[in-house]
Amino acid sequence: MSRIGNRVLKIPAGVEVKFDENNTVIIKGLKGELRQSFSPLIAISLEEDGLVTKRTNEIKHTKQLHGTTNSLLSGMLIGVSVGYKVELDIVGVGYRAALAGDKINLSLGYSHPIAYQIPKGVTVEIPKPIKIIVSGIDKQLVGQVCAEIRAYRKPEPYKGKGIKYSDEKIIRKEGKSAGK
Repeated sequence: MSRIGNRVLKIPAGVEVKFDENNTVIIKGLKGELRQSFSPLIAISLEEDGLVTKRTNEIKHTKQLHGTTNSLLSGMLIGVSVGYKVELDIVGVGYRAALAGDKINLSLGYSHPIAYQIPKGVTVEIPKPIKIIVSGIDKQLVGQVCAEIRAYRKPEPYKGKGIKYSDEKIIRKEGKSAGK
């Protein structure tokens, strides 16, 4: 039994839900509009309590899609009403970021600067040269942009230098010990 799939999703104030052909759900809110197509194996309906997802059969694959569909719908409802925000910290001497139009210029200790093109649907703020704030309505896109930026210089375990999520804890290793 899927507990995630069986939950009823409350629709926040100011959010409008529409259904299109091929099991496509369109959700409009204060922040924008999201559109997603779902499997026909999951029936999505709008009831007085909120959005409800139901399985059409009891096959294992359908059960797997049930919770996933409900979680994706929940993410869409939160995205159009509140939005998502992820903060990245840059740690290291001389490591910094700067915003230049629709690109982020990163200096991460390489022989060349890195220019990252910001995709549409995501806004990036750099309040300090060592802090990047990525925000948007699409949870998956915000997470993907953060992962791509972080991949340029992942935090290393000895000094902790690199790009890390602000709530990430880097497990440190002990360096070489001197000979006896």
